[in-house]
Amino acid sequence: MNITSDFLVIGSGVAGLTFALKVAAHGTVTIVTKKAVSESNTAYAQGGVAAVQSDIDSFDLHIQDTLDAGDGLCNRDVVDMVVTHGPERVKELIDLGVKFSLCDDDAHKAPGTDYDLGREGGHSEKRVLHAEDMTGREIERALVAQIKNTPGITLLEEHIAIDLITLSTRVKSGMITTTRDTTCCGAYVLDKAADTVKTITAKVTVLACGGSGKVYLYTSNPDVATGDGIAMAWRAGASVANMEFMQFHPTCLYHPDAKNFLISEAVRGEGAVLKNEKGEPFMEKYDPLKDLACRDKVSRAIDTELKTSGADSVFLDISHKDPAFVKKRFPNLWRQGLKFGFDMTKDPIPVVPAAHYMCGGVATDLDGRSDIKHLYAIGETACTGLHGANRLASNSLLEALVYAHNAANRAIEDAKAWKATDVQLPRWDDVGATDSDEVSLLTTNWDEIRRFMWNYVGVVRSDKRLSRALNRIENIQSEIREYYWNFRVTADLIELRNIAVVAELIIRSAMKRRESRGLHYTINCPEKNDAEWLRETVLKRTLTNI
Repeated sequence: MNITSDFLVIGSGVAGLTFALKVAAHGTVTIVTKKAVSESNTAYAQGGVAAVQSDIDSFDLHIQDTLDAGDGLCNRDVVDMVVTHGPERVKELIDLGVKFSLCDDDAHKAPGTDYDLGREGGHSEKRVLHAEDMTGREIERALVAQIKNTPGITLLEEHIAIDLITLSTRVKSGMITTTRDTTCCGAYVLDKAADTVKTITAKVTVLACGGSGKVYLYTSNPDVATGDGIAMAWRAGASVANMEFMQFHPTCLYHPDAKNFLISEAVRGEGAVLKNEKGEPFMEKYDPLKDLACRDKVSRAIDTELKTSGADSVFLDISHKDPAFVKKRFPNLWRQGLKFGFDMTKDPIPVVPAAHYMCGGVATDLDGRSDIKHLYAIGETACTGLHGANRLASNSLLEALVYAHNAANRAIEDAKAWKATDVQLPRWDDVGATDSDEVSLLTTNWDEIRRFMWNYVGVVRSDKRLSRALNRIENIQSEIREYYWNFRVTADLIELRNIAVVAELIIRSAMKRRESRGLHYTINCPEKNDAEWLRETVLKRTLTNI
């Protein structure tokens, strides 16, 4: 089946949906999402959107906080642009119907705003707009409602993108033949319900597929976060950058029945204290900001405490605060905690670090363009230069909003300039492929990748661990390639293929950076090296085979 659209958006988080709404008046839009439209990393974002709102805050302060968190690798032009345009993009969300929490306590209200602003690790002022403790879900709700009421937008749920299609490549049994300049013109997409592959042609293709947390054994991310956009862009020949910088959120719930349950950084922002198994606060040993230090420092501190003590977890304690305040500020966390047998108004919460946010991704410019023509990457799929070596809390939703806006403006012009109207794209080639009965191979490889990435490429790394991880991923990649081209594609196979690609990119980037900076810490090079490594780690691919 062939589908033609002016704009193809792969992903349905805040970046993809915002982009779709902004271009809808200028052409047809097709949104591809592999689960229900609301199942995205955005919907799980608890903290909020960081943007200057109060009279005591300033762009200069927000810029400096972002630069400090990024540990020398932020692109200053990007930081300036995102921070200064943030309030305008937030106002657009409010106009769309997003209901951020208001402050009803005049004594604690920030001057110049009626919103209840939170403060999270690394921020010098309160500037995080939130909707109680489920900000992402509220934003997603408003955007999805607009999407469903906007003419010209086609939403394909339960569809998973397989590969991008470019004018320079023709794929058959894994071989790539170069024919023309590298211009993206759509994607092959698996309709999971019909078990058929669709060819979608588009003047502009936007990767807004979210993050890669499922590459790791323990993660705060939902099951959809398998790095699809990064993997597809890499296979098509796009450059990626800073893949070694995986942010491990320091406070995920440690409980046998909990899955992907994040304890928001805003809890520490409101006064919660990290304690060891003896009930002793420990962050003052690691950073002057104590519990409000940036995530990389807090995660490493917890990792050190656990390895030193042999304990299974540390504890996050906000029981010293007024119970009524805790319930009002964190109603969802409080209710969910009761389901797992603890009351956060009385009990310390057992927590451990978990893979959370990818600061690297597809390398883009200030408009979200990759180095493949007519291919954009926005949101967590992209490496824009905003985050550098470590993301400042709640800057991710802000980045998604600003880059969706910039990308939309540029993409409208790209669509008008499209010249490849006569191109006949090849249909998906599955000649000779058969249905597989070897599901165990997929499960075994999936589990092995996630486990050795956690053990060897986690919070603390070493040359020996990275070398072991590279050997394993190369062997697994070989198995996947053979399997992939002999059997009909399934959603599980597509995701396995993608996490294997992303895992290899993380490993190779980590091996390349010979220093410790931000989220990347190796015991073999424990110090920063500004003389040689005050730059991005960029990987470029030669198109030979996939």
